[in-house]
Amino acid sequence: MATLLVVQHAPTQNLRRLSAAVASGAGDEAIAGVEVISRPALEATAADVLAADGYVLGTSANFGYMSGALKHFFDTIFLEAGGALSADGTAASGRTGKKPFGLWVHGRYDTTGAVRSVLSITQALGWVQAAATLEVLGDLTPVDEEAAYELGATVAALLSA
Repeated sequence: MATLLVVQHAPTQNLRRLSAAVASGAGDEAIAGVEVISRPALEATAADVLAADGYVLGTSANFGYMSGALKHFFDTIFLEAGGALSADGTAASGRTGKKPFGLWVHGRYDTTGAVRSVLSITQALGWVQAAATLEVLGDLTPVDEEAAYELGATVAALLSA
């Protein structure tokens, strides 16, 4: 059975709703053979990452960057999970293989820096983006929740094949 690890920082109601929609989509009954494990970013470990076949990451956009909690997650798992940097400090080819991932980011006004920072780190881990980044601005709508459901379902379905 494949394992999908959902790692998120969801301290607000909007972020919790997005996270729940992603997990619900990933666990859709039409998708067989995938175990979904959800971890808060401050609790996820390198062992969780190494045991997973794919990932969905979720964060708020804080001051033009990902949440501190998701950054802490990356800081604590990066080397053990196979991350690599080149001599000039840019992303190099990671050693964990081409595992698929999805990303959702919620911001009040802008998500650009948060998305860029997560994608830079996932590239250094060698992960492959399996679905377009879900960027949500302002108040959450039912359309946003549906898109979050689809993001979770898309990454899970890729693992079930």
